[in-house]
Amino acid sequence: MYKIGIDIGSTAAKVSVFTEDSLTHNFTLPTGWSSIETSKIIEGKLGESGIDLDKSKIVATGYGRISVPYAHKTVTEITCHGMGAYYLLGEDCTVIDIGGQDTKVITIEGGRVTNFTMNDKCAAGTGRFLDLMANSLGVALDELAEMALRGKDISITSMCTVFAESEVISLIGKGTPREDIARGIVNSITGRVSTMLHKHGSGKTIYLTGGLCEVAPFIQLLSEKIGKEVLTSKDARYAGSIGAALLAK
Repeated sequence: MYKIGIDIGSTAAKVSVFTEDSLTHNFTLPTGWSSIETSKIIEGKLGESGIDLDKSKIVATGYGRISVPYAHKTVTEITCHGMGAYYLLGEDCTVIDIGGQDTKVITIEGGRVTNFTMNDKCAAGTGRFLDLMANSLGVALDELAEMALRGKDISITSMCTVFAESEVISLIGKGTPREDIARGIVNSITGRVSTMLHKHGSGKTIYLTGGLCEVAPFIQLLSEKIGKEVLTSKDARYAGSIGAALLAK
């Protein structure tokens, strides 16, 4: 029997499979323009891996969870990210997930979600904001974070992505070094996360999930802003799909 978790986010879809009690498959692909099309591609990739959906229990989560017609159940990403992080870390923690559409901070106690905070609907505190700002500077996301390490602290004050982009363009026009602009962009994200964390206390281990878990310079700057080491792992980007698969069990 297979237990499958499918996490369709706004920019990437993640899939995790447990064969009996062992995590045997993780894979990701772009969500693209249609979550429904993405779910069909996922179905095909699972079949290619020899995973029989008729012998599977499937839970979907994320932005596009209602677009997986073969899922037996849908669950919110808060619950799934919390369970996945607890599975990966093996202890209670405070989870940070910087997604394409929102940023979440989740408190795990006794292996369960006891509190969570989400940013508002504006994209200025999300991974999508970082992508847009990186494009404005003509670099990839990991390059932006690397540049930010070398930059001086400046402020990007706008809460709206459109106005923040205007600020960045204005700074470019003034000849501000790209490293300083990159530092200001990253500061705007890490500052918002730090503010959200204040509602959750500072006693627990902090664990980063989602795509940014693979961007080491960002993790370093986030740790500096918070004043505490932020932990993560290579599978942390799959926390949502792993949590969904655990619920399928």
